[in-house]
Amino acid sequence: MKAVGYKHIGSIDQADSLIDLEVPMPTASSHDLLVQVQAISVNPVDTKMRRTRSPEGDDAAILGWDAVGEVVEVGDAVSMFKVGDIVWYAGAIDRSGTNAEFHLVDERIVGLAPKSVSPAQAAALPLTTLTAFEMLFDRLRVNEPVSNDANSILIIGGAGGVGSIAIQLLRALTNLKVIATASRPETTAWAIQLGAHHVIDHSKPLCEQFLALGLGQPGYVFSTNQTGNYIEQIAELLAPQGRFGLIDDPGDLSIMPFKQKSISIYWEFMYTRSLFKTNDMIRQHYILNQVAELLDAGKIRSTATDTLGIINATNLINAHKILESNTTCGKLVLKGF
Repeated sequence: MKAVGYKHIGSIDQADSLIDLEVPMPTASSHDLLVQVQAISVNPVDTKMRRTRSPEGDDAAILGWDAVGEVVEVGDAVSMFKVGDIVWYAGAIDRSGTNAEFHLVDERIVGLAPKSVSPAQAAALPLTTLTAFEMLFDRLRVNEPVSNDANSILIIGGAGGVGSIAIQLLRALTNLKVIATASRPETTAWAIQLGAHHVIDHSKPLCEQFLALGLGQPGYVFSTNQTGNYIEQIAELLAPQGRFGLIDDPGDLSIMPFKQKSISIYWEFMYTRSLFKTNDMIRQHYILNQVAELLDAGKIRSTATDTLGIINATNLINAHKILESNTTCGKLVLKGF
């Protein structure tokens, strides 16, 4: 089967940064589904793994986690899906990726794909949706008020993949005032289109801008990128006993500024449940099904902003370059082989 992978870590500009491959067809067993991949999206984790995680032995490593596709084979322990089902998922970080014609994935982290959007439109969402949903509802517990007057949330990086779906989930499932950050006219407009009540500029001091909105202190802050640049501002801005969550990897993160306000800190990693086979691993199955229902009901929309062609090395190299430019708005998708 066709696939795209890499044999050496390094810059996307090197000649063999990503290469087209022919690899053996996998076989489903136990809880696995064998999925014929119809569409994928590309995430920052793809570029990070390509730069830092060496392939094992002489084999090429295959990246990719988001996928939409058709189940063509099921393992002997599968109980929730059947051959012919169209599914979507974000995969597991310790397994071969979705940049391949056929892919194995554990049914417990898979949902039935939404019916109202194309595979490419749907493929934009699983990883970012699971990340945002787990942070908002499992970690920050945004439906449990911090206090009666701390009824807003600040999302740092509102136009990125995770921020784009977090805004929508908050509008669809909570009564919180949603304030996002962006720094360019196009990203500001995008965050407003997705439902942010207000947008402030993260290239300028945050506290003054936020408090000028007249909403008081936020009960929650969700930082999706460059967290290290904002720690002291976040600590100053958050309400006492507020909750702070992050998903990126700041080089240095001191939590001392949060002590005086007894602020809770949460670090979300979407792959934790699948990596450690936690008892609640199936939670991702239910989240994806719930979000598919929200899409089909028109309560949220796809965050795909650009389709870059078929799934091959040339187009994936282009996608990695765009992501590494840090200028993306929404998600990049590819479809078919």
